[in-house]
Amino acid sequence: MPKLDRIYTKTGDAGMTGLGGGQRVPKDSQRVEAYGTVDELNSQIGVALATGLCDRLTTELTVIQNELFDLGADLATPATSQARHPVTTVEARHIEKLERLIDEFNEVVGPLTNFLLPGGSPGAAVLHVARTTCRRAEREATTLSREEAIGPTVLPYLNRLSDALFVMARYENHERDVAEPLWKPGV
Repeated sequence: MPKLDRIYTKTGDAGMTGLGGGQRVPKDSQRVEAYGTVDELNSQIGVALATGLCDRLTTELTVIQNELFDLGADLATPATSQARHPVTTVEARHIEKLERLIDEFNEVVGPLTNFLLPGGSPGAAVLHVARTTCRRAEREATTLSREEAIGPTVLPYLNRLSDALFVMARYENHERDVAEPLWKPGV
């Protein structure tokens, strides 16, 4: 684990940042956009947790936050550097666990009969924000994957996580006995 004696280094004052492996890139490079959005997603999950989600979601989302740190490290370290500086990342088992969670929570909340508006309970509303942030992270990582190699589990994990966050928002509303806001076309 890194030891941070100082928070500021002044090495980014000219708009450059360091990647895993030591390369310096502009702070607006696609790689930084991708892992920065994953960091933003992780922060949104932290906000959701701070609202006081039900215990089941709190347990799972705390694990997911750690997985997102691993995924961010993968995105922050180019494939050319990972041979010399291997990083922990998400694996197929993490994706499979998300699928099991989606199935479990969906069994409780039941099938959709209408499109939903983001909202309901405070925790569900924040989980919807996390879901949309996850979709943006997926888009950023997709763009990066056209320019450079990324880990093979990055895109499937983000895709599954956004689905999981949607069902988790529904589950939180269910656990709080809050009606899901339904889309009413043409209102």
